[in-house]
Amino acid sequence: MKYIYMLAAFAIPKFLEGPGELNVTGPKIITSFQIGSVTINFTETIILEWIVMAVILGLCIFLTRDLRVRAVSKRQVIAEMAVEAITNLVRDTMGKRWLWFTPYIATVFCFSVFGSLLSLFGLRAVTSDFSVLLSWAAVTFVMITVTKIRYNGLGGYLKGFADPIPVMLPINILSEVSTPAAMALRHFGNIAGGGIITALVYYGLANLSRMIGLQVPILTVGLPAVLSLYFDLFADFMQAFIFIMLTMVFISNAGPADDEPEPESEPGPEEISENAA
Repeated sequence: MKYIYMLAAFAIPKFLEGPGELNVTGPKIITSFQIGSVTINFTETIILEWIVMAVILGLCIFLTRDLRVRAVSKRQVIAEMAVEAITNLVRDTMGKRWLWFTPYIATVFCFSVFGSLLSLFGLRAVTSDFSVLLSWAAVTFVMITVTKIRYNGLGGYLKGFADPIPVMLPINILSEVSTPAAMALRHFGNIAGGGIITALVYYGLANLSRMIGLQVPILTVGLPAVLSLYFDLFADFMQAFIFIMLTMVFISNAGPADDEPEPESEPGPEEISENAA
């Protein structure tokens, strides 16, 4: 026990001192390999993404194990509440027509929240890597484009760039292409900026403690924790919610409203022969 106290007395002040210098860089590159003339970097983000996926998968298995119709467990109640909440959100935002998007919306929200909460454990938040958010936004952009072509046809989709007047063509193209970049930058800027602000405050308080001659930098206790509650908890949930809301709005606006009928498809050969008979 004496050695534990000695170790704590040495380690805690060192921990509170923080880093000697502040570096704001991207994710660490673990290894790199070449594919032709292209260099592929294997970064820490990839490993952290797999950790997040494993955590989410394990949580889903834990909550949905041994499901029952009667005498349900507390785990099942939590799982049903979560599923009902995300289903109601999709229904209220997009309409009943789009309920089949619920698994995608739930996946993006969970991945965003759990990926951002890694910063609470001293790890780099997955969402502070712009490539991760850009890939999510690119998938959403593909869904938006496919939905527009599905309901308007390829000709109607291309014609929409000239609405309301042909002179708007360059602006409409720029607006369409900038959609995934804007979604990714909004999320990335808030998460990465929050992490940098927290690190700057912690670093500044640690150096202020050294300047006034404190053996234990007690100034680093308190304010960084309060900032962490905002940037690592509230901001993480808020940015994840904003991202899925934009996803649902953009996709639902690409198709008809919930009370509008589905566009009629061209009759196939079998339908033509039946009608002729």
